[in-house]
Amino acid sequence: VQPVESGGGLVQAGGPLRLSCAGPGYVASREYMGWFRQASGKELEGVAVIGRSGETRYADSVKGRSAISQDNGRNTLYLQLNILKPDDTAMYYCATQRSPGTYYKIGGLGTWFGYWGQGTQVTVFS
Repeated sequence: VQPVESGGGLVQAGGPLRLSCAGPGYVASREYMGWFRQASGKELEGVAVIGRSGETRYADSVKGRSAISQDNGRNTLYLQLNILKPDDTAMYYCATQRSPGTYYKIGGLGTWFGYWGQGTQVTVFS
């Protein structure tokens, strides 16, 4: 089941934004879930990952100003982004651990990801 991302939009630099990723049975059943982003002309980048135990890791580019969380009851994954910068402009995707899949390492935690959503666009203007 593919998840659905939401919450993106046009945001002024310095502001916050919360992204959501939801899908039936999507959150609670997975060992790891992650947020990724792809800016125009750049490769897909892992942003944050959360384990079922609640362990979190972040890319250096967002560490200290972002938070990944999950609500198992609502089958929803969140990404809170604060102090947004123009460099945060990208399409944001969520994905769940899956093998076979594509291997990514986020904040030192590496695993295989798949079941990508369609993405939600975040545009930060200064």
